[in-house]
Amino acid sequence: MSHAKASITVPGRAADAEALWYDQHRWGSWVDGFGHVVTLEGEWPELGARLVWESPPGGRGRVQERVVAYESRTGQTVEVEDATLTGRQRITFKPGPDEVDVELALEYEIKERGPLTPVVDRLFVRRAMNDSLRRTLTRFANERKAEIQFG
Repeated sequence: MSHAKASITVPGRAADAEALWYDQHRWGSWVDGFGHVVTLEGEWPELGARLVWESPPGGRGRVQERVVAYESRTGQTVEVEDATLTGRQRITFKPGPDEVDVELALEYEIKERGPLTPVVDRLFVRRAMNDSLRRTLTRFANERKAEIQFG
């Protein structure tokens, strides 16, 4: 499996950052490539919940996420699948006195593999994944700062 990871520090309490992160109605503000929710089964972000969402045209297409681990104030792990990959994505929250360290990590495997897949992954796909996770967290931090500033 390949790995991608990004982290950022956001202001405020971990509980508030976590509540914002799990609010799928607001994902369009920060989740890179997010379009709209198609279906939600169960209570997000609880264990066993299943979410299907679609990206805008030209994006990832239909994305399925299923919660396989969740611990309040700590983080969540989801199995994720789209047309090109399968994997596990983990969000973690580490509280500090006035801020929260947020880390987003993805372990993934490209579905259609060939002899050049490891090279393509190392040179292109992994970089794109890291960039996408970084964009997501940067936008999330901006959303959190606006939430604090404007209530």
